[in-house]
Amino acid sequence: MNKKPKVVILGAGYGGLVTAIRLQKQIKADEADVTLVNKHDYHYMTTHLHMPAAGTDHHENARVAIKDLIDERKIQFVKGTVQEIKLEEKEIVLPDHVLSYDYLVIGLGSETETFGIPGLREHAMSINSINSVRFIRQHIQYMFAKYKLDSKHKEYLTFVVGGAGFTGTEFVGELADRIPVLCQTFDVDPSLVRIMNVEASPTALPPGLPNDLVEYGMEVMRRKGVQYRLSTAIKACEPDGVLLGDGEFIRAGTVIWSGGVRGNSLLQAAGFHVQRGRVKVDDYLRSIQYPEVFITGDCSIVMSPEGTPYPANAQIAVQQGCNTAKNIINSLRGKPLRHFAYDYKGTVASLGRGDAVGILKVKKVKGKFAAFLKKLIDARYLFLIGGLPLVWKKMIFKQKQATRKHHVRN
Repeated sequence: MNKKPKVVILGAGYGGLVTAIRLQKQIKADEADVTLVNKHDYHYMTTHLHMPAAGTDHHENARVAIKDLIDERKIQFVKGTVQEIKLEEKEIVLPDHVLSYDYLVIGLGSETETFGIPGLREHAMSINSINSVRFIRQHIQYMFAKYKLDSKHKEYLTFVVGGAGFTGTEFVGELADRIPVLCQTFDVDPSLVRIMNVEASPTALPPGLPNDLVEYGMEVMRRKGVQYRLSTAIKACEPDGVLLGDGEFIRAGTVIWSGGVRGNSLLQAAGFHVQRGRVKVDDYLRSIQYPEVFITGDCSIVMSPEGTPYPANAQIAVQQGCNTAKNIINSLRGKPLRHFAYDYKGTVASLGRGDAVGILKVKKVKGKFAAFLKKLIDARYLFLIGGLPLVWKKMIFKQKQATRKHHVRN
């Protein structure tokens, strides 16, 4: 009797989770054993983390229990941290056991890219997980409380955000909305609070936005009190602030780094040829070195027809997950593989409460309509992974949170 092929998926991020969900919908019971490995028992939406980090939303809205998404009769879930990928042996080493595979999907996500800036890893915080945003939220409140105990240190109320791309922009927008509430809670003069967004490039907001939308977004932020330092790199991060490339030292109680990510270090350790931790894949999203290995999300490099790599984001990772699941099924059934073709649908970046900017294909959007579209995009993803029940569940939770906040205020 032939053994069923083993499919192992590493990571329940956008690419890995969508691969698993598509496989469980389309694969037959006798076709393969599918195992999903993730270090947490939940999936979290990285595009939603800026809000709980700033304290404008609950972190529960950014995560979903994996048991609510997968059918364990079809997908075996293993909670564990991958320690080693043995490509030649086709094995995955976990803390307490080893998994073998015939097909492997790597969607282990990213790590913070510090670009070798001294002190950044030790003294700056990053928005990259549920645990990190809980810590950042508590730290921000702690800085206000600390200032009230020792008001000589006004730097406790200075917040430096390194990087003015997607994550940096969305976080400072939410933080600016949060500051008035914190000032009222801790009896702090709002004029003492500084939010500084430092960016090495000459412009802020996500790359690719038209100049008029960039100017609109920056003006919205400036009205909220955000100060920009563009064309200025962070040269070093120290316990009490940051040293800028022009020699200025900004004393700050909080430094958040959102200036870049790289692929997971396990890939290089495994022997893949990597660029900033990422692996260049073929037209089917497979490793060129190991064709039984599919790589998705922040761990992969996908080239555009123009010969440049596509930016790693949730949108492309979701599409990669769908394509990877299809190609695994085709491989199992002896059918031709399907080329991956990225369908760019646009970008919408939040500017905080009730405002956003973006571009959908070629149409520019801004203001309340763009903010509505941002919520619609989030709801669409929830529907993709969990259907209407998950969308409804998140809506109910948000309503309960809003009601609780209303009762607290009154």
